[in-house]
Amino acid sequence: MIMRKEEIRRHTVAVLVDNEAGVLARVIGLFSGRGYNIESLTVAEVDPGERLSRITIVTSGTPMVIEQIKAQLGRLVPVHKVRDLTVDGPSVSREMALVKVAGGGEKRVESLRIADIFRARVVDSTNESFVFEIVGATEKLDAFIKLMQPLGLIDVSRTGVVAISRGAEGI
Repeated sequence: MIMRKEEIRRHTVAVLVDNEAGVLARVIGLFSGRGYNIESLTVAEVDPGERLSRITIVTSGTPMVIEQIKAQLGRLVPVHKVRDLTVDGPSVSREMALVKVAGGGEKRVESLRIADIFRARVVDSTNESFVFEIVGATEKLDAFIKLMQPLGLIDVSRTGVVAISRGAEGI
């Protein structure tokens, strides 16, 4: 079967799991064992009393592959809920990055000007470099980083996507 390019789509999947050793390894093992790619992965405890964590995974695939991923995740023992935030209704997603740029003169001025346009904040400054903090959609961060490359981009650290559904219901 030949897959058409337009069938493959990026999905953000939220998974509520027990906060215990080995759970993340089992989730990642499910992806690697079946050849699925993880584009972004974030994990955080969301309910200390119930010892629950939320794993947010960004992956791509055909509708059939995404359904397989969700079904297989749902069968793992420590998994309580699986939600595909891409199709289950409106959601909000963000990513944060720290971007280090070194340079002087006009390049330094230009990097500050671009940072202002993107609403990136300077969180560290020396005579030779800046560290910018930028928050937004993945595409916004990608565009900012691309513009910083010719201005002296040194290093980038990204959080990965965090996402949550809109409205009164939780996961």
